[in-house]
Amino acid sequence: MSLLARANELAGCGNPVIHLEVGEPDFDTPQPIAEAGIQAICDGITRYTDAQGDPELRQAICDFYGKVAGIEINPSRVFITAGASGGLLLLTALLINPGENLLMTDPGYPCNRHFLSSFNAEGLLVPVSAENNYQRTPGLVDQHWTENTRGILVASPANPTGAVLSRDDIEGLLEALNRRRGFVISDEIYQGLVYQNLLYQDQDAPSALSVTQDALIVNSFSKYFGMTGWRLGWVVVPETLVQDLAKLAQNLFICPSAISQRAAIAAFSSDALDIMQSQRKALQARRDYLVSELKTLGFGIGEIPAGAFYVYARLPDGSPRAVDFCSRLLEEEYVAITPGTDFGFHEAGDHVRISYARDISELELAVERIGAFLT
Repeated sequence: MSLLARANELAGCGNPVIHLEVGEPDFDTPQPIAEAGIQAICDGITRYTDAQGDPELRQAICDFYGKVAGIEINPSRVFITAGASGGLLLLTALLINPGENLLMTDPGYPCNRHFLSSFNAEGLLVPVSAENNYQRTPGLVDQHWTENTRGILVASPANPTGAVLSRDDIEGLLEALNRRRGFVISDEIYQGLVYQNLLYQDQDAPSALSVTQDALIVNSFSKYFGMTGWRLGWVVVPETLVQDLAKLAQNLFICPSAISQRAAIAAFSSDALDIMQSQRKALQARRDYLVSELKTLGFGIGEIPAGAFYVYARLPDGSPRAVDFCSRLLEEEYVAITPGTDFGFHEAGDHVRISYARDISELELAVERIGAFLT
């Protein structure tokens, strides 16, 4: 965030900053969604909704799972939340007691472990690397499990690495968890943003719900659906947790935004989905370009990111450490990228995260500037 603030300060002074540090697509919210939000205001849909969310939107989410993945879900298990962050806070408050922990990947999205800290619990970081596709294995779960561990939090596709879990991966993790009576929270906020690999056939990033109905799912309208500022997400939980989670939702958040919920119903229209699919194809082209160019510049990319819109890359030999590299690149060439130290500790000083959620012309200019900086 300090780097972003400095980037904005430089841009405000007229410098041509290229923002590759932010986890936000450059596409506008698809027009059918925006129009539905405007219509909701015109229709006076501005009052409280049910704490669990608009029933029509919850049904639309269930229909979407059925259509794209063949997964049947009862709408009673779906909670609409104030972004995926609100969903993670609800699940943390419900499931984790002070002194307990969840296993998380290092590197990984940092706010997840901070949510646990808010409840005097801990995110126990498990070092991962390109060798294991930046994901945990059953062996790593067994190795790092403690007497205070309640379960694991997985992300597929993951931030900052873009790594995905296959169905076999999920099944293996669930086997390890069943032996220990642990649970899995699956962060799936980049669902839909999965691409063909440059070297292999189409990747697949199945929902954990396709393997077990007991998984706890966190999802969002921010990334694939392009609704970052609308602050809307959802969670799916087993029926046994619905009543207690409803009490928490009523007390902590009252309800999500009514306007955003009405707009989100339109996200599942065929017109909106067509727009989002074309955006996904554009992101794949950007990824393919950036990965190739970064390798040419000497960056190490062990696994081609299969999803999301980030490249997590090892710095070229002889480069400054990540924080210094990112700071100097911003000050000297006006390219903003994120140091690996934002996402954990394991080899973090040797890595950076570069977002390709920008137009290809901006990526081309950024590559040119990074090349100039390196030489």
